[in-house]
Amino acid sequence: MLIGVPKEIKNHEYRVGMAPASVREAVAHGHQVMVQANAGEGISASDDEYRAVGAQIVDDPQEIFASAEMIVKVKEPQANERTMLRPGQILFTYLHLAPDPEQTRDLVDSGATCIAYETVTSPRGGLPLLAPMSKVAGRMAIQAGAYCLEHPHGGLGMLLGGVPGVDPAKVVILGAGVVGTHATHIAVGMGADVWVVDRSPEVIETHWQQFGRSTNTVFSTRDAVERHVLEADLVIGGVLIPGAAAPKLVTAEMVRSMKPGAVIVDVAIDQGGCCETARPTTHAEPTYVVDDVVHYCVANMPGGVPRTSTYALNNVTLPHVLMLAGKGYHQALKEDRHLRDGLNVHEGKITCREVARDLGYNYVDPETALG
Repeated sequence: MLIGVPKEIKNHEYRVGMAPASVREAVAHGHQVMVQANAGEGISASDDEYRAVGAQIVDDPQEIFASAEMIVKVKEPQANERTMLRPGQILFTYLHLAPDPEQTRDLVDSGATCIAYETVTSPRGGLPLLAPMSKVAGRMAIQAGAYCLEHPHGGLGMLLGGVPGVDPAKVVILGAGVVGTHATHIAVGMGADVWVVDRSPEVIETHWQQFGRSTNTVFSTRDAVERHVLEADLVIGGVLIPGAAAPKLVTAEMVRSMKPGAVIVDVAIDQGGCCETARPTTHAEPTYVVDDVVHYCVANMPGGVPRTSTYALNNVTLPHVLMLAGKGYHQALKEDRHLRDGLNVHEGKITCREVARDLGYNYVDPETALG
């Protein structure tokens, strides 16, 4: 199969769909790989490194989209990229369609087969292709929050961990999944007063077993969320409903009642955000202020550490790339129900139940769509 790897064009996105090591594996399996010039610049991978492992380097992304049977990316295709997709072509990348009706419409119109990293499942449960970026984003969320709490950046002027004799910041983490767990690691390490809110008693129990008395766990109710958010110096939004828009746990009214200079880092912004006042931002302009509360809502947080992120992502996407390339999408999706869970759009049909529900499309079961 001919695999295409275009350079990412989303604002300040420096990751790449396939690192040189991944290209080498694909070539060793008998596939051809076209990589856009300078696509690996953000991870310090030169065009010569790609050539050395068998990639063909091309300057024009249109050549990649026109020729490749499968496009492997990191972020959702931007508007001009979506116009180059075609029927029969495989798109394998993060999509996050539920809060993005424009992208969804364009992918439906393209006739392409679009498989979303974030909804591929695992025999053990969970979302294995989303998990690496959730780990990165969870850890970065605390770094970003600590930075935003500094007075020159609009925050309260607090050191996250305090000092002897001075209280640390209260960090409230909404969701004890992958984002929440990795945010907790960093927040605890920095000495913050950490409160983790989740609606699953089993998840709370697991979290307590992992962190013990270094954190405080809270069962999620409207009352609990409101009480702790209003007391927080830093709120991390890490809730996720696979494939669906994130629930709005933090209302605009809560934001109005928060401490002036408090900070919200909404990691769920890819799925629309779990805060009513959240809107996507970029690494170029990461923050804005609503009712004296600093909002950090960068939609591609892991893009800020592209080398770590790319290699972590490739570790989990490469086996699926090889399966799709080796067997073709139809056979690969038929044989592997967990990969099939990643099928969001196929030949003009919405094959992800949550996306269909949230955006008002008719849902077509993936097996039916594949025939």
